[in-house]
Parts: sequence; structure tokens; C-alpha cells
Amino acid sequence: MANTQSNAGTFKSYRWIVCGLLFFATTVNYLDRQVISVLKPILEKEMGWNQIDYSNIVVAFQFAYAVGLLVMGRVIDRIGVRRGFAIATVLWGSASALHGLVYFMDPKWVLELKHGSFLSDVAIFLLYGTSPQTTFILPMSVLAFAAARFYLGVSEAGNFPACIKAVGMWFPKKERALSTGIFNSGANIGAMVAPVLVPWVASQWNWGCAFYTTAALDMIFVAAWLWLYRSPEEHPKVTKEELAFIRSDPPDPPQQKIPWIALLGHRQTWAFAIGKFLTDPIWWLYLFWVPDFLYTRHGLSIKAFGLPLVVIYSMTCFGSVGGGWLSSKLIHSGWTVNASRKTAMLVCALCVVPIILATQVSNLWVAVLLIGLAASAHAGWSANIFTLVSDTVPKQAISSVTGIGGMAGAVGGMFIAKVVGYVLERTHNNYFIPFAMAAAAYLLALLVIHLFLPHLEQMKLEAKRTGQS
Repeated sequence: MANTQSNAGTFKSYRWIVCGLLFFATTVNYLDRQVISVLKPILEKEMGWNQIDYSNIVVAFQFAYAVGLLVMGRVIDRIGVRRGFAIATVLWGSASALHGLVYFMDPKWVLELKHGSFLSDVAIFLLYGTSPQTTFILPMSVLAFAAARFYLGVSEAGNFPACIKAVGMWFPKKERALSTGIFNSGANIGAMVAPVLVPWVASQWNWGCAFYTTAALDMIFVAAWLWLYRSPEEHPKVTKEELAFIRSDPPDPPQQKIPWIALLGHRQTWAFAIGKFLTDPIWWLYLFWVPDFLYTRHGLSIKAFGLPLVVIYSMTCFGSVGGGWLSSKLIHSGWTVNASRKTAMLVCALCVVPIILATQVSNLWVAVLLIGLAASAHAGWSANIFTLVSDTVPKQAISSVTGIGGMAGAVGGMFIAKVVGYVLERTHNNYFIPFAMAAAAYLLALLVIHLFLPHLEQMKLEAKRTGQS
């Protein structure tokens, strides 16, 4: 029901408290997924992994994340943001805790994949990309971590569909890029906290406790979310003036049931999905392999990761907010939404290009700044590409389209995980090819988006046929 309460005890801008909740959720979401990359040197040593083993674990997460985005977006559209977000967070918190159980496994437990068995030969080819010649030894810890990462990927997929839908419900178009940039900067904060928190917890107790710690933070968010979140019309802290401001955009057409497959017939869905497919993998590259780059290229230990990664993700926080601010500022200055979004995305795309030099410099901090610039540009890009969905898609389909695009990005992440694993294993940890891919991805994605949506046209959904004449 609509909010009819007086203004007493209310906030003039409660929507920014909601934005703060979304920021908290995204922070713990990324903290959960970043733990494994910080622990990678320890896990490789204790569990006997190589680069391809690690890439297979990453692929398990990416595949599950792709499936989860497709499912979670639809579920959240159907059951609502409040319940859907809480359920998803409880699930991914329990998945994080399950990682810690692998600590109690004996590293000597292995699975032998013997050449000659059809299933073994298929498994060897899929996991290692080679024709089997001899017996392959697969550590059981790889399978255990892959299973835990799969569960984490499915459940963590609820974060962005829920956040984007909440932004669409709580913010008018003129503020969506900025609010998206703010909550999306939580990804950078989570990635920045991990290299400080995880080594400390691992040194105080053991690496398994790092996963239990992040699971506890997830539960704190669930309690805060259920306490503070309602829809704008139902929230007692929202004034009539703020509600009118939130609803100041022209109304969407009357809501209707939209078959999922019908969304694939629209250019808006494909523009977002292809853009995510081309650029999301680059973020996964930063998230899962930059600590390894610092370890193999510059000889940093796990305890020395902290400051370089804090610098990188501090820069990324500014990029996330700055990218959203830039397009919002251009709109306030009289630019069209189309010109504002694409100009901001072009600036971000150009700022990624210098990362190709990161493998050519010997100075640690020059490399860190180049990676930080590229990562911050990705964050600014992300704030704007997410906002394209709420700009062009009716509210009742926002989470579904976000899920489809996120699934495409996760599929791209699966490909890059295998490519990076094979390239690093065969080039002795030379990162030139992965960083060259990063340099080109955003300009290509912006070209595709512009070809599909030259004017950011609105998605027009046809009314569902009832069979009546």
C-alpha cells in the first residue's frame, strides 16, 4: 500500500540509505569471492595445485554464476527484492563457510584419471586441454573447492539482479548511474579488504577461518537488510516529497507477465549481454589473477599483497563513483542520456588501454598504477552499462535482463579462465596476452552497444495475448 504517514521521524533522502545497504551487500559479496585469489599461493603449495587446476576451480564458479544469474534474475522479479536478496545472501554465506571445511582434508587424497577409460579421457581433455598419454593425478581438494565454488557461484548471482532492480525502484533516471556507481564500488571495497583481512585471519588461526569470517559478515547484512528495507511505497521513512521525486520519470506501461524467451527478441537485451560478455571477463582477470601476477612477476608474498591491492582497489572505488558521476553530470548539463552514457563509457574504455604496458615495466608501482587505472576504468564502465538496463528496460523485466547479461558475462569469464590458465602454464606466467585482451575488450564492446542501440531506444513489450477477439 502507498505510504500515507506523516513526515515525522522520516528521512528526506532515505533512498541513499538503501543505496548504502546495496553497497554493503556488494562489498561482502566480493569479499567472499576474492578470498581464494589471496590464498592462492598458500593453497597451491599445500594442495599441490598448478595454474590449470586453479583455472578449473575458477571455471566451476563462473559456470555456476552464469546459470545462477539466469535463474536468480527471474526469481527476484517474481518474489521481490526484499525476500529474494535475503535468501540469496543466506545461501552464499553458507557456501563460503563450506570452503573452510576443505582445510581438514588430507592433501594426499587424490583421484587418478587413467588413460584408456572413456570418462577419464573426456575428463582429462576438459580439465587439462590435452590428449591423455599417462595417468593424471587430480587432487581431491580441487574437486572439493570446485564444488564449493559452484555453490557460491549460483547463490552469489543474486546480488546484481537484486541491486539493479532496487535502484530502478528507488531512484529516478537522473540519479541511477551515480547510485549504481556507489553500490558497485562495494565490489572494489570487498576486493580491497580481502588482502588485508584474509592474511591476518590466516596467520592468527588458519586459512579455513578466512571463509568462516566472510560468512559471518554475510549474516550481518541479512539482518540489516530485513530490518531496513521495504519498497518505497510501503516504507514508513519515505516522505511524500521523496516518493514523488522517485516516481518523477514517465511511468512504465502497465505491468504484464513477460515470457523470458521474449526478452531475447529485443536489441536492448543483446546490447547489454554482448557488452557484458566482452568486458566482465576482464574484471574476473583482475579479481582472480592480479595477486598471482604480483607473486610471480614481482615476488610478493601473501603478506605483501596488501598495500598494492589496496592501491589498485582504492583507485577502482574512485572509478566506480566517477564513472557514474560523469554521465549523471552530463545529463544535468543538458546532454541526452544516450550521449552521456556513451561518452562516459568511451572515456573508461580508453583508460583501460595502457594496461598492456604493465607486463613490460620492471617497477612494481608503475605496474600497480597501470592495473589500478584499468580496474578503475572497468568500475566506471560497469556503473554505466548496468544503468543502460534501467534506462531502456521496463521495471518488471530489469532483473531478468540483468540476469541474462550477467550470465553472458560469466560465460565469458569461463572462457578467459581457461585461456589464462593455459597461457600462463605454457608461457611460464607471462601475462602479456591476457592484458592485451583487456586493452581491446571495452572499445569493441562499446562499438557493439552503439550498433545495437544507436539512440538507447526503449524496449517495447507487447501485451500478452489472451486469446480473445
